[in-house]
Parts: sequence; C-alpha cells; structure tokens
Amino acid sequence: MKIIIVGCGKVGASLADQLNQEGHEIVVIDNKSSAVNRITDDLDVMGIVGNGASHIVLEEAGISEANLLITVTNSDEFNLLCCLIAKKTSDCHTIARVRNPEYNEEITFIREEMGLSLTINPELETANEISRLIRIPSAIKIDTFAKGKVELLKFEIPQGSLLDNMPIMHMNSKLKTKILVCSVERENEVFIPSGNFVLKSKDKISFVASPRNTTALFHKLDLSSDYIKNVMLIGGGTIAVYLASILSKMNVKVKIIEQDRARCEELSEALPSALIINANASDHNVLIEESLEDMDAFASLTNLDEENIILSLYAHNKSKAKVFTKITRLNYDDIIKEMPLGIIINPQSITANQIIQHVRAMENPKGSNVETLYKIVGNKVEALEFRVKKNSSMIGIPLEKLETKENLLVACINRKGKIIIPSGQDSIQLGDTVIIVTTHTGLNDLNDILA
Repeated sequence: MKIIIVGCGKVGASLADQLNQEGHEIVVIDNKSSAVNRITDDLDVMGIVGNGASHIVLEEAGISEANLLITVTNSDEFNLLCCLIAKKTSDCHTIARVRNPEYNEEITFIREEMGLSLTINPELETANEISRLIRIPSAIKIDTFAKGKVELLKFEIPQGSLLDNMPIMHMNSKLKTKILVCSVERENEVFIPSGNFVLKSKDKISFVASPRNTTALFHKLDLSSDYIKNVMLIGGGTIAVYLASILSKMNVKVKIIEQDRARCEELSEALPSALIINANASDHNVLIEESLEDMDAFASLTNLDEENIILSLYAHNKSKAKVFTKITRLNYDDIIKEMPLGIIINPQSITANQIIQHVRAMENPKGSNVETLYKIVGNKVEALEFRVKKNSSMIGIPLEKLETKENLLVACINRKGKIIIPSGQDSIQLGDTVIIVTTHTGLNDLNDILA
C-alpha cells in the first residue's frame, strides 16, 4: 500500500520504520528539513519538506494514488485539517492523532463527521495500560482481546515459585486453573513453548486466560494481589491527567508532582480528587518529603527520558513501589534493559501497534481480518486476533490435524462470548475470533498460519 505520514517526530519516525519493514511504500512530510532528513537517511522512503495541510504538497506526495494518510504532528487541529483536505482530494483512508482531553468526550462525533478511519490518542492508551497494570500488581504487561473477555498477561516467575522446574503440561492440573502459556523469555532467548517445556525462576512468561482465571492463578501462586492504593506521578502532562482520572474511579489516591506553577493550577481544577504538588521532583528530598517510601506505585512521566530513568532508579532504591518509566527513544533499549526501571511505557509503540493493526485489516478486506494486534516481546513475537470468515480453509478441522507454521500457537478461541482455551481436538468455526501467538511477524490473514 502507499501510505503518507504527516509529521516526522518520534511517532512519525517509528511508524515510517515499522510500516516500511512491512513492505509498504512510504512518503513522509514535515515542514522541517532536518526532521525529514533524519528519516530518509535511515530508511528507503520518500521525504517531502512542506506543509502537510497544503493541497499542492499532498499532490506532490501522491495523495490521489495513496491508500492511507496518517497525521501525527503535535497539533490536533492541524492533524484533522490534513485529513479533511485529503478526503476532499482523494478516496484514501485517514488516521489522525488527537490527544487533547477536551476532544476525548466527542471523539466519536469528530471521527464520524469527518469520515476518519481511525483516531489515535497515545496518551489515553498509555494511561489505560498503566491502570490495567495497577489493577494486577504482579503483572508486567496486560493486553486484552475479545472486548475484555480474554487477557494476555506477562509476569516474571519469582525464586521459590511453584512454577520453578514445572513442565508447562502440568500447570493446569496442578494449579487447577485454565490458562495457556504463549511465550517464555529466558535471558536473551524467546520461546513459543510446547507442553514439555520446563519453566524456571526468572523466566518471563506470557499467558492467555479469562480475567477470572488470571485472578485464580495469581492467588494459587501466592503472588501479590494487594490493591494499589497510593500512586505518585511525576510530571503533570496529558498522560498524568488521563491516568489520574482513571485511578480516581478505582478509589486510588493520586499525588502529582509538577514543577510548573501555572500547570499545577490547571491540574487542580481538572483533577479535584488528586493532590497536586508544585515542586521539582529531581530534588530527591522532595520525593522523600512527599512519602515516596509509602507509595504502592510510582510513574515517572516527564518529557525527558533521562530524567525519567534517574527518578525511577531512585524510586526503585528507596521504595517497594511498582515502578513505571516512560521512555520515548526506542534506541535506548539496549542501554536500559538491565536497569531496574520497572515497566517501560512507550506511547510511540502503542500508537504504531494500533495503526499497523488497522493497516493489516485494510490489506485484507475480504479475508480473516486482524481485529487486535499486540507485540508482546518487543518486535519478536506478535499476538493477533482474527475474525473467522467464510473463506477460511481450516473451518471445522481439529487443530491437531492442521499443519501450522513452526513457532506458532492457537492460544484462544472466542465463540459467541464463550472463551475456549483449545486442545488438539477443538476446531475453528465460522464467526469465531481466534488469538494467534507467533514469532512470524506480518500475518494479515488467518490462513497465513498454515505451513
């Protein structure tokens, strides 16, 4: 597909990279030549310096032949204007990043009235992800499928756990629960495990289960299930606003430390249930005075990655809080992977995953569309939810008789709201949604899982 991306910041660069890897023809537009050059120097994509809302610039980019326009500049209004002009000029699909909380209540109206294919709010999605992880303190990552009926969770097996030295095939019988282990990270290796795979302490395992079975599993493993009651947020940006609003509905006490006084006044009006502190969090005395040691969770959400890293390291050292660290530079991965930074939050990755999911569905309008997509081990493993349509060649065939690709697992079947953790005797039926976990990235149709 031909895809035009307006905005060459961190989100635009990440999108250009991932969509280019998936084989699409990419054109990037930005009014700063340095921003365009950073992308075109690294990737085999076309770059145009200019105003993405200009009809002339869009024509130069090939809007009349484009399949999709994605606008991810820092201005919501500019993003929407670009999409409006593109829709008047061509028949292409349009995606806009819209982040302002003031627009959130009317985003459905905006999307429908402007004919947008999708709106993306990285800050809101980031806040939702953090809030899900606060709900289950032992989890490292939680993704949802089947409209919340299925969860894909990741956690690290602690020393002395019942799971240490246990073959996966024995888990459900010994723990008397119904889950399916999808992937195991051990040091620098990633496995899509068979039933004979033996788990070890310090393994990071991802598994699929219903929320009820997730709770039962953590209870039987004696993992911490205490509710998080006190959270400290560093930085009063948009993520903090969304997150504080969500947490207040969960009866969680929120304290936000923000050094800009005018912003503190805005936060006080917008978040009456949160405690707003006007102070510089990089002064460690401030964190101690504001009871860091008593916090159940700590999230460093400033716009500076380096500051977030330092603050999270300090919080890890001085408290038992569950730590979240916002990192926007993807090239920091190798540097920070051994640091005790808790859970790394990357809004750019969340945005890119949503858009790639939409692009894959666009590529396959008549087949078994990708309805949900998550990258669960960096870019090494994908979990995809497909809708089973009439053209599927595997309907009614027992899974044990299907010749699927290696390193691929049929993790779950959702049949009219009934969640099935499948065995070899189960089969896929018309209308099901099916969750596939695999190291084969780029699948866009359920039939692609066959060898």
